[in-house]
Amino acid sequence: MSTKDVIYAEAVANYTESHLIPAAPELDHAYSNSTAHGIPEIAISPAQGKFLSLLTNASGAKNVLELGTLGGYSGIWFSKALKERGGKLTSIEIDSARLDVATQNLEYAGVKVPEEVEIVLGAGLDVLPQIAKDIEAGKRERFDFVFIDADWDNQWNYFDWGVKLSMGKGSIIYVDNTVRQLLESGSVGPNKKDPNVDSLVEKVGKDDRVEATVIQTVGTKNFDGFLLAVVK
Repeated sequence: MSTKDVIYAEAVANYTESHLIPAAPELDHAYSNSTAHGIPEIAISPAQGKFLSLLTNASGAKNVLELGTLGGYSGIWFSKALKERGGKLTSIEIDSARLDVATQNLEYAGVKVPEEVEIVLGAGLDVLPQIAKDIEAGKRERFDFVFIDADWDNQWNYFDWGVKLSMGKGSIIYVDNTVRQLLESGSVGPNKKDPNVDSLVEKVGKDDRVEATVIQTVGTKNFDGFLLAVVK
């Protein structure tokens, strides 16, 4: 199949989502309520949400860490999967206004906050060391799934923390928007890259703690992709 067929990506996404993802008022509300409160329309797509939910179920994850709550849309998808096993999502959000909207959206979806989804306010690199201390003190469990969807300047640091806070062998680290960042940073494509700066992909490729791959995606969110790593 030729790459020219990518023009049909959105049509394919709309068709497949209409057949594979049942209508869910709580998810539609999360989108619309977030937009109404001025949150950028950068949440994951329904297909990505369903994929994360399926991946959570397939891996048997019970304790998920999310960096970047935004409006809680992805949190609703995670909670759908985790509820079956009595699991919990811990999400980190730097913006208090977004935290409030996310809480509204989660509670509208019937998710118990903070029992099922706990949102921690603060910058990721400030919160993660405290979470580590809580784990060492026995106040928290380690994570078997880490979803990273936050600022790119600190993406490698988030990834590194994700591995360190994981349960170890078999734990999943998922980094969204990896392909977009490769293109925007000039790691690949026409933009000039600073040869002194390694991309996340290059750093992960040198990290012997994990096995990883990048999957390119197309659809309602245009051309992008994610990095998926499994802790050895």
